[in-house]
Amino acid sequence: MNELSRRAFLKDLGLSASALSFLYGLPSLQAQGDSSPKKRLIIMFSPNGTLPNDFWPDASGGDFNLKSIMEPLAPYKDSLLTLKGVHNKVGGDGDDHMKGISCLLTARKLHRGNIQGGGHTPAGWASGISIDQEIANFLQSRKETKTRFGSLEFGVAVPNRADPWTRMSYAGSNKPIAPIDDPHQMLQKMYGQMKDRESLVSILDDVAADLKSVSVKLAKEDKDMLEEHMNLVRQVEKGLLEAEKESSTVHPQPEINPNIELVNDNTPKISRMQIDLLVNGLANDMMRVATLQFMRSVGQARMRWLGVNDGHHSLSHKPDKDKSAQDKLLKINKWFAGELGYLCKRLKETPEPGGEGNMFDNTTIMWVNELGKGNNHTLENIPFTLLGGGLGFKMGRSLHLPGVNHNRLLMALAHGFGHHIKAFGEHKLSQGGPLDLA
Repeated sequence: MNELSRRAFLKDLGLSASALSFLYGLPSLQAQGDSSPKKRLIIMFSPNGTLPNDFWPDASGGDFNLKSIMEPLAPYKDSLLTLKGVHNKVGGDGDDHMKGISCLLTARKLHRGNIQGGGHTPAGWASGISIDQEIANFLQSRKETKTRFGSLEFGVAVPNRADPWTRMSYAGSNKPIAPIDDPHQMLQKMYGQMKDRESLVSILDDVAADLKSVSVKLAKEDKDMLEEHMNLVRQVEKGLLEAEKESSTVHPQPEINPNIELVNDNTPKISRMQIDLLVNGLANDMMRVATLQFMRSVGQARMRWLGVNDGHHSLSHKPDKDKSAQDKLLKINKWFAGELGYLCKRLKETPEPGGEGNMFDNTTIMWVNELGKGNNHTLENIPFTLLGGGLGFKMGRSLHLPGVNHNRLLMALAHGFGHHIKAFGEHKLSQGGPLDLA
């Protein structure tokens, strides 16, 4: 069905805008002409560095063992690629945390500004577009890969503040993109009309009649997929109502000062709701690029659900010989890996709409961090980890690289989508071209 006939079909049905949100990505309504599998990208961020000895596999190549932090990803080892030796060499103004997160996906220097970091020169926002938006713009420029949103930016416990420590996605120079960390707001953006939180009513109430009338005209595959979308929305709404009962807000508690950041105890539930919404948006072809940002750089999240009452950033500065701090950091980083594992599970158990296999096969996930190690603020050996498939990378490996600029990794992502850029971010750091991961 081409774009014109699809629009005519949907128009003839006389559906509301909210109902159309459920139908947008059904396989039989997709524009034909491009029979190649869909390619998708998810970038997941967790802050404050990792524990190298508990993260990096000792061996390189295909015969490697996962260390403690990576144990939750064991079911996906054959589709996992660790990249030790990728460095952020952008440099410039700002402290290492600022350069870590705001240069992470832009690979460009920060503008000069008046935001003062920890003992370093002040800085402003990043001076270029981030790779997620670069790829999303490329896909949106082509009729066969254009989607409703292009990209969606999900947050989990991201504080309600705007500075270079809280933003990793940029639409361009001086154009930071704020992640949406409230599932209510994300659900409203994806599926239309939502009631206020105090009187939350299912959005399905408004579209049930429309969806029932159209379902008789859909193929069985589309009916099944529509039912899956509706079930997901029901589950998220139920989770939101439960969260409302347990807490007065789904946001992190407001910060009294930069050193006190009490993360709401519902964060694990919010994380799963956001991941479910993310996977559902991809399945419904609302977007093919998404980011999932946990907390922020220099974040002092107190992860009480893990039995950790210390601030994450403070713990990350403790010396390696502080066993208590190391044990707590191991719990924290392993929890992030567990959320990534849940994302992989949801993608793997979701059949590829209109295609073969599952969505994990055609989705590349990149797990990132702003630092290689927290207590020395290193921007070397950033723990870049890839999972999934679809971009032609050879997975199931642990690579020990001789030290490469992360610009080249970001270029490799773009090239995997057929976007053959000659450079990305700082041009001098793009020399050598895209990293060869085939």
